[in-house]
Amino acid sequence: MTAFAHETLSRTERYAGPIFTVYSDQVTMSGGGTAGRDVVVNKNAVVVVALDDVDRVVLIKQYRHAVGKRLWELPAGLCDVEGEDLVVTAARELAEEADLNAGRFDLLVDLHPSPGFSAEKVRIFLARELTPVPEDQRHERTDEEADIEIVWRDLDEAVAMVLRGEITNAAAVSGLLAAARAREDGWATLRPTDTPPL
Repeated sequence: MTAFAHETLSRTERYAGPIFTVYSDQVTMSGGGTAGRDVVVNKNAVVVVALDDVDRVVLIKQYRHAVGKRLWELPAGLCDVEGEDLVVTAARELAEEADLNAGRFDLLVDLHPSPGFSAEKVRIFLARELTPVPEDQRHERTDEEADIEIVWRDLDEAVAMVLRGEITNAAAVSGLLAAARAREDGWATLRPTDTPPL
């Protein structure tokens, strides 16, 4: 059976900001007719599961205004440098948010965190062979990042935090579960960092 090819008949911009743009589309439907769909087109993101040589993972806790609370997360950031290799973005975010450099990066998973309305794509990397960023080279954190809490947790404990509902950030949940599974598989499921994105 051939899948129906949905077609966007019209697009109206509703809002444009520095991180995302909101559109209202009219789309053909497989059941016949058309339907309106609002779409958020935002900058994509990278996330890093930083794992040391004794299976501890770095977690950060920071304030997220949209949900009005501080959330446990993984180091992450927007892909806001045009043309930059995603692993370079990931390395920068790891250094800025967790004061860590990594000697090795592998691709864990790709995801669409909210495909019902958002076009955002997130690439999650596994970082290993970790070393601290020298004190005099550390990034000065501002805004919500100014009081980031940085902790190390055993990977199994981080997974337990997910299952207890203590970690709810979608990318963090995905990254931690993927890392635990990849470890169980002897890292055989890891992909090269230059794997074409979604």
